[in-house]
Formats: sequence, structure tokens, C-alpha cells
Amino acid sequence: MEHDLVIRGGTIADGSGGDLINGDIAISDGKITAIGVVTGHGREEIDATDRIVTPGFIDVHTHYDGQCIWAEELSPSSSHGVTTAVMGNCGVGFAPCRAEDHDMLINVMEGVEDIPGVVMADGLPWNWETFPEYLDTVAKGKRDIDIAAYLPHSPLRVYAMGARGASREPANDDDLALMRKLSKEAMEAGALGFATSRLSIHKTADGGSIPTFEADVAELEAICGGMADAGTGTFQVVLDAFVGWDKEYKVIERVVEASGRPATFTLASGNDGPPRWRKVLDMIEQTNASGGKATAQIMPRPIGLIAGLELTVHPFVLCPSWKKIADLPVADQIAAMRDPQLRQALITEDFEKGHPFNALARDWNWLFPLDDPPDYAPPKEMSMAGQAAAKGCTPQEIAYDRLLETEGKGLFLAALGNYENGTLDSAHEMLSHPHCIPGLGDGGAHYGAICDASYSTFLLTQFVQNPGELRFELAEAVHMLSHKAAKAVGLPERGLLKPGAKADINVINLEGLKLHLPEIVRDLPAGGQRLHQRATGYDATIVSGEVIRRFDESTGARPGQLIRSA
Repeated sequence: MEHDLVIRGGTIADGSGGDLINGDIAISDGKITAIGVVTGHGREEIDATDRIVTPGFIDVHTHYDGQCIWAEELSPSSSHGVTTAVMGNCGVGFAPCRAEDHDMLINVMEGVEDIPGVVMADGLPWNWETFPEYLDTVAKGKRDIDIAAYLPHSPLRVYAMGARGASREPANDDDLALMRKLSKEAMEAGALGFATSRLSIHKTADGGSIPTFEADVAELEAICGGMADAGTGTFQVVLDAFVGWDKEYKVIERVVEASGRPATFTLASGNDGPPRWRKVLDMIEQTNASGGKATAQIMPRPIGLIAGLELTVHPFVLCPSWKKIADLPVADQIAAMRDPQLRQALITEDFEKGHPFNALARDWNWLFPLDDPPDYAPPKEMSMAGQAAAKGCTPQEIAYDRLLETEGKGLFLAALGNYENGTLDSAHEMLSHPHCIPGLGDGGAHYGAICDASYSTFLLTQFVQNPGELRFELAEAVHMLSHKAAKAVGLPERGLLKPGAKADINVINLEGLKLHLPEIVRDLPAGGQRLHQRATGYDATIVSGEVIRRFDESTGARPGQLIRSA
């Protein structure tokens, strides 16, 4: 046979944002060898008639730092057309790390990213200390898609400063010099960049602030100076929008100017109030016009949590009376909740103090039912507050009755942001900006509260397949999910279909593309559970010329590799 694989007769969106073409794609030795009319035969052929053919998608914001070691499938991302995932975001991860700091890093990851501590303790071999050693461990593993890693700030700070780093003491000159040296070492070993978080609601499992919270900008400049020394790397940061963008965006400006390295950060709109995000877009434009590079990552749908009795949060989890039944099986919880006395207590009690994420499931104006098929753009009247106003009762009663009526299986969507005035207008406008890309899927984290790694499928179904007033042309949407995202994080050769390019490809039945309701699967180490979300409509997903998924099921192929940066 002349080719390893031929994809025939598809509508090709090549990732560049240019015109669609109809034609074939030939692949040999993991590379695209021809696009157009392919006359030779392939050892394997895929009929792409009435299908779209796209580059593999680039998921720029994940937390597969642990899952890439204990599992071979980086799902949900790989279930939604993603062929390259970037982990280590928000400055949390597992290297560099001395043996005596394992528990501390587990505490940080459990609190910030909602990964049960026992899962990390049992699932990780901890056979590394330095960041290059961690990359070597990742490189030895088998997985379905490619993975790249940022150097995370929290472990770096603790490794360099010990207990002083964990307790958030200021770094001295020797600390800064060491972190700069370690940053350079990490970049030369293959780190994609450096990541940190300044977000005040990022807390450890025991409720404390993470090591990087309120770290001086001079510390960030020193670490990113290590990237400048190595001549490579992207600065990823979660800014604390709660203190105001005027103050926080200056962090981007200072670091980009001092280091000369590009930056990428998370941006979202509030659900109400003035549209502050438009001013941030102006700031980004100024950075890029001045010779720097900054890119904002935008969630294409509401940023939110999924709440339910079997999950990390639900509307009654911090009510004092909930403690009486918290450890019961769900069926027994529901039986107890049918008692009028317990009902009256739970619907009238205030929340006690706890992790900030818990309270997010009590914002009744933005808490919606989530059913099958899941509606991520529900009308405002479907909120708990909206339904309560229509029925003349309290939102607590609406939520409580939903749990009873569904035998405890009912899910809620807590829309925390990007749903300004109950529409996706702001998300659409931000995604349309030349310096914004889709992101914040958080795959590999928030196992019991978030399942947003399906955002690529949502973008295609919501804005391309069945658009209302808000629409993206297919070529534009694919460009966002592939080459535009790849360039923003320093992977400019990915996300394009052209001769000589790496053969990471999707064949998609766009008309039949569908998201399913998130479900709980129990496949983590130590018997842990996580949220997963399936899609229907991916005829094939291909990594380095190997078909890793066919008709929405894994083929068992494991061609995924660790990406080492320049």
C-alpha cells in the first residue's frame, strides 16, 4: 500500500481559518503526506463523506499531572477531539518535590483542584524529585494523546524555600536566584512554560491560602527570567479578578516586559454588573501593540460547577443538619430527606463555613437543573430563583424537591460566570477577539464538581451546528480550537492540516454531534470517582497517524507522547 491511512471525501477545515475544501488526506509514518485528490490506496481508509475533517484540538488548560501517570486515557479531553493537552496550569502540580513535601502538595492539589488526597497518595509513584525527573517519568508512560507540562509555581516555591515557601514568606535574593536557575533547568528539560495562581478562592484542602497567593511580582519576574535565559516558555497565570483588573493586569504587563516571554491567562465575564472584561480586552491589545504577547483563555459556555448529592458540592452540603446524614448512601439520604422535620431544617438553615466552592451551589439566581441533553445556556426563569418566583416558594424548596423527585440523582449547573445577563453574548464576543482562545476545560481536576473538558464539542454544537443569533463559521471555530490555541502556548507547528504536519486529525459527523449528560465513573486509584462526559459524533480521532478513537470508543492505541519544548 502507498499510504498508512487515507481519509477520503471529507470537508476539510485545515485549522488556519481559511476556506473549507473537499478532498482526501494521506498519512504515512505519522505525518500528512498529501491533501487533495489522493489516488494511491491506504493500508487503512476512512470514508469521510458528509463529514468534517479537522486538526486535533489543543486543550490549553488541564490538570492531568497525576492522571497522565496512573491512566492511559486523558479523558474527558480525548473524548472530545483533543489530541494535545497542556497540564500544570494554575501553578499546582507534583514537581519539583522532596519526599517530605509530598503531603503538602497533595493538600494543595486536593483543595485547589478537587482531587481526593488518597487518589494522589495511592496513584503516584513519587519516584522523582526534580522537574526534569518528573518529565522523564511522564515520558515513559503510555497514553492516548500528547501531553505538555508547565513548571508549577507552588511546588517550585516550596522546593526552593522549604517551610518558608509554604507559609508564604517573601522570597529573598538567594531564593529568587535559585528559582530562576530551576526555571531555566525546567525549560531546557522540556517544560512548556511556567504557571502560577493569584486567585484568592484557590485554597488548600484545609482551607489555607496556597503557597503562591500574593507572591511578589518580583518573584514572578525572576522565575520568568529563567525562561528568558533558556529562550523559551510561556507564562500562564490565573489573576485575582476579585481585587480588580486594573491592579491585577499590571502583573502581566510587568512580567512580559521584564522577561520578553508571552503570557496567557484566564478571562471571564461576570453574570451581572458592568462588563469589565471589555476593558481587559483593551489592555491585551495594548500589550500586543507594544511588542509583547498576551492571550486570554475563554470558556465557551458558563464557567460553573456541577452539584449533586453524589458530588463534592450540593445546595445543602454545609447546612448543620446535613451532618446527620452526610455519610449515608444516597438512597438512605433521600429516605431521611422525606421526613418533614429534616426537610424544614434543611430548607431554613444557613450554611456553615467551609471551602469557598461550597457556597457557589447556593447562588439561587444562577443555579439551574442539568438534565439530558444538558442545556448550558438555560433561560433565567429555569434557575432555582426563577422557578421559586413562579411558584411562590423559596429556591431551597425547589432544589430540595428536585433531589427528592430524582431519587437523589438530579444534577445542578451553578453558572458562576460567562453567562452575563443570562446569555452567551459575552463569551461569544470574547472568543471573537484576535487575542482570545478557548480554554479552562480543567480536565484531570475538579473530579467531583466540574466537567468542562467537553467545551470543544459544546463550541461546535452551540455556535456552529445549531447556532441562533450567535454563530461562528466552521473554519473559524476549528481555527480557535486548533492552530490559534496551539500558537498561544508556544506550539506553532500543531493544529494545522498540511503536508509534512503531524497527523493529529478528527473526522466528525457534525450533524450528529451531541453532548451527553455528565456521569459518575469510578476508575480512579483507591476506588475514587470522577465526573466524565461522553459525546456522540466523533467518527475518528487520530494521533500521529494512529486511530485512537473510532465512533466514540477507544481503540486501545496509545501513540501519545510527552511534548518537550524547544
